[in-house]
Amino acid sequence: MNEVAKGTKAFEMRGTAVPGLAGGRSLRAEKSGGVRKATLVDAGISFGFLIFVMSVSLVKFKLDPHIPMFLGVMAAAVMGLRLGYSWNTLEKAMIRGISQAMQSIIILAIIGMLIGVWIVSGVVPSMILYGLDLISPKVFLPATLLICSITSVATGTSWGTAGTMGVALMGIAMGLEIPLPLAAGAIISGAYFGDKMSPLSDTTNLAPAMAGTDVFTHVKAMIPSTAAAYLIALVLFTYMGRNYGNTETSLESIQVIRDGILAQFRASPVLLIPPFLVVLLVAFKMPAIPGIVIGILSSALLAPLYQSASLGDILRCAHYGYVSKTGVEAVDTLFTKGGLDGMLFSISLTIIAMMFGGIMEETGQLETVVKAILKKVRTYTGLVTATEATCLFSNMTMPEQYISIVVPGRMYAQTYREKGLHPSQLSNALESMGTVSGALIPWNTCGAFMTNALGVPTALYFKYCFFNLAMPIVVIAMAFLKMNIRCMTEEEKERLAETGRC
Repeated sequence: MNEVAKGTKAFEMRGTAVPGLAGGRSLRAEKSGGVRKATLVDAGISFGFLIFVMSVSLVKFKLDPHIPMFLGVMAAAVMGLRLGYSWNTLEKAMIRGISQAMQSIIILAIIGMLIGVWIVSGVVPSMILYGLDLISPKVFLPATLLICSITSVATGTSWGTAGTMGVALMGIAMGLEIPLPLAAGAIISGAYFGDKMSPLSDTTNLAPAMAGTDVFTHVKAMIPSTAAAYLIALVLFTYMGRNYGNTETSLESIQVIRDGILAQFRASPVLLIPPFLVVLLVAFKMPAIPGIVIGILSSALLAPLYQSASLGDILRCAHYGYVSKTGVEAVDTLFTKGGLDGMLFSISLTIIAMMFGGIMEETGQLETVVKAILKKVRTYTGLVTATEATCLFSNMTMPEQYISIVVPGRMYAQTYREKGLHPSQLSNALESMGTVSGALIPWNTCGAFMTNALGVPTALYFKYCFFNLAMPIVVIAMAFLKMNIRCMTEEEKERLAETGRC
């Protein structure tokens, strides 16, 4: 507690000053070469172009964010040249930006292998089957929240959870005469709990990569606030669901999924050992990469015993992912995923995004924007609020979940470090708004997907997404109450200065 108070006091004493970002250092280094300081207009042009091209590409042409992000890199580079930086400097900035995320890129690759092996070994199917056993018509809404939470934690995907379990649960809600927007809110709340907390999730790995910490430290930092928001959602869904589910109804949709899973996988409590082992290793502070590898190896040992999988099957799924062929669309959609190849989408986006961040930092454009935003920010609460507001603005103007984590993450990383705050404080703030708010915005790719998958307009279901709505409020409230604040030790500061993460 003394360390927290000391760190908070130090934050307030430093005031609004934002000590030089990477751009400041390079500015001094190239001053003799005619480099001029970036203005807010310069940075606005770079960000404005990125917002424009991202919005047009994602909304109008339904493209993935990679090429639009690369066009943003080009725009930032042109602005860097205009400011007087040499191409050699900009190229080194891009490479330096990518190098800062290399550990996370490696983890993303290994997690892709983990997903494929966990599916072929029956680990993920067993987790989902045991989750389905929680369903009960009399407690449909809280059960839906729990089922979707387990599924999303096991698979690391909110879209996959909503598009499979969510669709089945919407059918049951109709039979129970539960308002569909309310059911959709429970599904989305559970789906985004896993998207935010699962080590298998893209965003759970992307946020610490932007902030400068590892995935397990990031997850541990999120637990207090996420648990509070989840408890709020659980209580509200239990309360609102008390008047529904009093009539018996067929659970055929769920049974179809169960039968489809059991047709190709053998479930067993023993198959829960690998995820339990990974959690245990995290508790004992084993580094992320060996911890995940042990999770892969332990499940690979169980695959021949429980699923009759050969070594070739295991290696193939680790590389290319698992391909489900049951004929049950919901099951095949849920389990056709994973593998190293399946993670290249996130890896390539991370690389391109870090190129953009590297240039924006090196040329001082990020420093200019951050100074403008933080001009009146004097407290930790204000910094967290500014971070979350930027994430929300990003989700509204550049309607892609990944970008709402990448851009604010690069903007604020140095500021959190200069204030002596652990990078996990930034990654927590990024996920608490960037990950969960996309589904609440109709024109965001997440909101559009949820509307199409569940058949309920965003405008109708958003007020029932209790977890998504509570999450950023809880984080800001904890910041105000000086709860869950972690400041860096001197050793962590040294490690951060040497390696770019702690």
